[in-house]
Amino acid sequence: MKSRPTVPDSLPIAEALQRSAPLNQLRQRLQDSNARFAAIAAQLPAALAPHVKPGPVDDDGWTLLAANTSVAAKLRQLQPRLESAMRERGWQVSAIRIKVQSN
Repeated sequence: MKSRPTVPDSLPIAEALQRSAPLNQLRQRLQDSNARFAAIAAQLPAALAPHVKPGPVDDDGWTLLAANTSVAAKLRQLQPRLESAMRERGWQVSAIRIKVQSN
């Protein structure tokens, strides 16, 4: 009878994230993006909010993802209010970028 090769036990995702520096950094950036989004969510009109998603955070700023160009245009109008809400919550806002999310 042929023996089967053993497969090492897989790590739970939380442990893998903690052990890997790049994955841990990605997790931190995702949490940061979601926290920023929570800070501005109240500033978004109810009809607009479902069409906006938090995007990546990097050294140059933060990106909001708009479902289409109309949503992006409205976000650009709201940008000063969104930046102000973030400053009130303690973030140093260098830039909020607004991009249309491609399908």
